[in-house]
Amino acid sequence: MKVLLSISLIGLFSATAVSQWIKQPVDTTASLRGLSVVNEKVIWASGTGGTVIRTTDAGNTWKVMTVPGAEKLDFRDIEAFDENTAYVLSIGNGDSSRIYKTTDGGDTWWPEFKNTDERAFFDAIACWDREYCITISDPVDNKFVLLRRSPGRRNNIGIRAPRWAPTIYRTGIPAKEGEAAFAASGTCLITQGESSVFLVTGGSDARVFRSEDRGITWLVADTPIVKGTSGSGIFSIAMRDARNGVIVGGNYEKPNETSSNLALTSDGGRSWISAAGLTGYRSGVTYVGESTIVAVGTSGSDISRDGGKTWKKLGDENLNAVQAKGERAVWAVGPKGLVVKLKN
Repeated sequence: MKVLLSISLIGLFSATAVSQWIKQPVDTTASLRGLSVVNEKVIWASGTGGTVIRTTDAGNTWKVMTVPGAEKLDFRDIEAFDENTAYVLSIGNGDSSRIYKTTDGGDTWWPEFKNTDERAFFDAIACWDREYCITISDPVDNKFVLLRRSPGRRNNIGIRAPRWAPTIYRTGIPAKEGEAAFAASGTCLITQGESSVFLVTGGSDARVFRSEDRGITWLVADTPIVKGTSGSGIFSIAMRDARNGVIVGGNYEKPNETSSNLALTSDGGRSWISAAGLTGYRSGVTYVGESTIVAVGTSGSDISRDGGKTWKKLGDENLNAVQAKGERAVWAVGPKGLVVKLKN
């Protein structure tokens, strides 16, 4: 009798203990799209009004800051390495596209890059480590503009002056007419491993560009993701390892459409196989573990626990970006200062 009761209670607990988003109290109304989860305690995010937020105690308290001189900028991407060091990228034509860096937890920010081409519009930044990064602009003259960061040479007092310079593709990567990248979650451009980088596109086409030599040479793969309008295509990519990855997207003008918004790769991005199960357009995706994936968008979020084969609706929250460092550190951000943590 006691054994039967215990089994019944376990069954009841398993049935009711489902993953859900828990809203975090953060004193900001900025629309947040940049997100960088360093570990279980340190999380950074960024958004409109030159806003950057950071926690070093797993979300119990948050530091909300405005980057000086960037009060009118929209920080769509952030790359952090610890509680002190982070890069943040703002979007927009001309000098609205900028990159700032902090090494003291946001007390001071150094403007490392300011775009001077009025036709360029930088979408995202990704880093292999603290010194070597890459950033991407929408096409200029039908070619994506790529800049790589390196520490530069030491000056006469021994200080390295970082430099952002074009890759060997000095005239850019060829794009199709009407093809671009989406600055929706900071994950249209990601690095993987020591030297790989991936770029996903939308608009007139939905393709995955990949480089295995830090952007010196590039290959491209077609995908089954919806395309053909300015609001459709691939919005986010995540790689579990060198071979397995996922892309998500759809049409943000039709957020509840469920077709052609998900694809998987098992060969390092050389080919992409269509999958199904997402409940709408998705702008961000992340691997939580070996087989768990979370995808988020304006119409809600979904979770898969079998590597993307099947999915379940996770929530209805309007979310822009998601990132994880294991099951105990899954975070997402959205409009009006929304910050949520996944409770399993």
